[in-house]
Amino acid sequence: MRIVKDSISRKELADMARGQFGDFVKAAVDIEQGIMALGGELHMDEAVTLVEREGSKHERVWGVNLYCDKTGEEFIEFDSMINLKPALGNRSRGVESEEVRVNIREVINKLVAS
Repeated sequence: MRIVKDSISRKELADMARGQFGDFVKAAVDIEQGIMALGGELHMDEAVTLVEREGSKHERVWGVNLYCDKTGEEFIEFDSMINLKPALGNRSRGVESEEVRVNIREVINKLVAS
């Protein structure tokens, strides 16, 4: 598992994907600290790593899948069990808040080098 605070290239993402799921990498994104964890078997593994190692708050960590060979809107899939946060009004595996989706995209776009 890798915690990304500065940047990661698309090639590095693709290499990680090939070693795991083939065409995508799971990521947990902390929208407060602007960091993400990659390479876990489950989004929850990554979220726990961010909480334990980086002091992230669960309510600020969201799960996505990054499709390395895709661009634009198709690059990020907002689908994870860790996104079920009924107390925050998110009652699905997706991310229902447009504001949160924008924040997630901003963090990923900052960290993933083209």
